[in-house]
Amino acid sequence: MKNPKSILITGGSGGLGAALAKEYATSGIILFLSGRNEERLGDVQKECLSLGADVHTGLVDTSDKVAMSEWIRKCDDIAPLDLVVANAGIGLGFTPQMDLGDHTRQIFDVNVNGVFNTVHPAIRLMQPRAKGQIAIISSLAGYHGLPSSPAYSTSKACVKAYGEALRGLYARHGIEVNVVCPGFVKSAMTAQNKFPMPFLMETDKAIRILRQGLEKNQARITFPWQLSLIYGAIVRFLPEWLFDRIFRVMPTKN
Repeated sequence: MKNPKSILITGGSGGLGAALAKEYATSGIILFLSGRNEERLGDVQKECLSLGADVHTGLVDTSDKVAMSEWIRKCDDIAPLDLVVANAGIGLGFTPQMDLGDHTRQIFDVNVNGVFNTVHPAIRLMQPRAKGQIAIISSLAGYHGLPSSPAYSTSKACVKAYGEALRGLYARHGIEVNVVCPGFVKSAMTAQNKFPMPFLMETDKAIRILRQGLEKNQARITFPWQLSLIYGAIVRFLPEWLFDRIFRVMPTKN
């Protein structure tokens, strides 16, 4: 969508969510931003207001289905949503000494259920209007399960496939669905990583690519291109024995 006026972004208190809000913030734009950190969310709101946007915030946990549905409906009542970005996500480190079940449930509650709880209410509201756009933030890590981050990579694979399926399903209903697969982008999350991050991208550059991809309604928006090439054209087609040999020695996330 070229000129969305009413934009909802989950995880708007930091990282890609906050940067994308600031990118769109200008006179005539209405932003709805959610997050769980009131202070950081307030800081983003103030900056977007200073840029001329009308900004509404909500302290909402995306894993709460009822709360998310109510908040999204209230936002749509204020201004029918043109663009919804399911951005909220977490990336937690894991070691075999930890409880795999608890770790996986914690990540899936936000990275998978949180996406569902954002996308489903948005589609219900957009479908009668036959107009709208939904962006789902996945990751290049979603191209293959990674031994260094089993729950995280699997959660991103899930929402990647879901977005790809919804794109074809709802195109006939006037709803654009885009899947965003970033690599390493400078943020508070990547700042916690204590291992090499190849082709680490500046946030501003990543956001420009993301916005341009949304304006062109690209099915899949990936960056940086070097890492996208490695994951998209090489990793997916590696023989499993070679993948195991390479990726089992990758450092785990802190």
